[in-house]
Amino acid sequence: MKGPILDPELEADLRRRAKIALRKRYRALRASVPAPARLIRSQRICEFAAQLEAFRAARSVALYWPVADSGEVDLGGLDALAREQGKQVYYPCMAPIDGGFSTGFRATDNVEQLQLRGQKFCEPEPTAALATRDDIDLVFVPALAIDPRGYRLGFGSGFYDVTLPDHCPPASTVAVVFDFQMVGELPNEPHDVLIDSWVTDRGSYQRAES
Repeated sequence: MKGPILDPELEADLRRRAKIALRKRYRALRASVPAPARLIRSQRICEFAAQLEAFRAARSVALYWPVADSGEVDLGGLDALAREQGKQVYYPCMAPIDGGFSTGFRATDNVEQLQLRGQKFCEPEPTAALATRDDIDLVFVPALAIDPRGYRLGFGSGFYDVTLPDHCPPASTVAVVFDFQMVGELPNEPHDVLIDSWVTDRGSYQRAES
C-alpha cells in the first residue's frame, strides 16, 4: 500500500526551504576555513583539475573569479595554466535587458580585465567577445555542495541554471568544491542543471549514472 502523496506545492516549498537552510550551513562551514588553509586546498583542486582529460583536451574553458570574502575555491592557478597551454579563457558576465539581465561568458586576455561591474562577482570587459554555443569546451562551476547524482547547491541566483543550457552540450561541466562540501543527497528542483563531474582537494569524481 502506497503512503500518502505530498501536495506538489507543499513539496516544492519544502525543497526550497531545505535549500535555504543548507546554503546557510555550507556558507558558514566554508567561511570557517582559515584563509591559508583555503589557499592550499584551492591549489590542490587546481592540480587535480589540470589532470582531467577534459581539461587537457579543451581548446577553451570558462572559469570564475572568487567573490571577495566568500570563501570560494580560487581557480587563479588554473587560469594561469590554461593560458600557458594556449586555451581561450572565458568568465561569467551579466548585462541589463528589459525586465532583467542576460547572462553568458565573455573572453579574456588576462585576469586584470576582470572588474566589478555592478554585480557581486568580477566580470570581463563588456566589449569582450561573448561566447556562443560551441565556443566553450569545459565550464568550471562554483558550488556550496554537490551530491553523487550531480545535483549542485548553488548560491540561489540561478546564474548557472539559466546559463549552462546555452552551452552544454557540447560543453561539459566540472563543479569545484572542498572535500567537506560533498554530501549524500541534496534537495533538487526541476530547473536544476546536473553537473557532469567535480573536483575537490582530495580528487576528481564523475556523476553516478541513474
